[in-house]
Amino acid sequence: MEINNLEKNNNIELNNNLVNENTQKNFLETTLGKTINTAVDIGIRALLPDFFEDQIINLKDNLLEYGLKDGIKKTIDDCIDIGKSAIGIVTGNFENISQMQNAVKTGGLIDGMSSLLDTVVDKVKNAGLINSTVARTIKQGKNVILNNMESNIEENFQKQYDAIENINKYIDNWKGYFNEKDFINMEKEFEKIEKQLEKIAPIEKTINEARNVELLHNLIKNNGQNFNLTQEQLELVEKLK
Repeated sequence: MEINNLEKNNNIELNNNLVNENTQKNFLETTLGKTINTAVDIGIRALLPDFFEDQIINLKDNLLEYGLKDGIKKTIDDCIDIGKSAIGIVTGNFENISQMQNAVKTGGLIDGMSSLLDTVVDKVKNAGLINSTVARTIKQGKNVILNNMESNIEENFQKQYDAIENINKYIDNWKGYFNEKDFINMEKEFEKIEKQLEKIAPIEKTINEARNVELLHNLIKNNGQNFNLTQEQLELVEKLK
């Protein structure tokens, strides 16, 4: 009994929670949002080296309160929608990391963040929470923030490529050990797969393949590491080929 390609099976319980558009959007909102926040923190510190830590924290809190937090989410969402349309994904999900990356690039995320920073800094200044000098320093030097943002976003996508490559390799290794009925090494590869699943973007093909491996792995594990499965289990295995 060999397994060469594990395919999506909508009847399998573990695959009931399929990847959808909102899942992918939430992932990008979280991942890109953290990257943008970090870039703003680093940029403000670079632009205002004489500020104490409490002043930096207070400034960042004011920026968030006056529209940066909600603006980041909206800018990311708008970028995803525009980017999807630009690369021809009118409906449906991203099928791979490359599509996600291209959508973010073509969706104008950095330009959107540039405009957002100007708007939010003006609001904080008009509220009397920063003076004109600080506001001007941030706006004139915002490329420090934007450049850091752009490079970190690219780095995050590269990490996704690496994670997907790793999980595909571990799945192939697991299949090989499955065919050899070597549960000890199957377990080692399965643990690696689980760790990578925590890092990767929700791409349906990859997630479903990993979950199918998880299902079959646990069947054998719960069967006392016995590869002599019941007829019902064998029928399930046949669906995974």
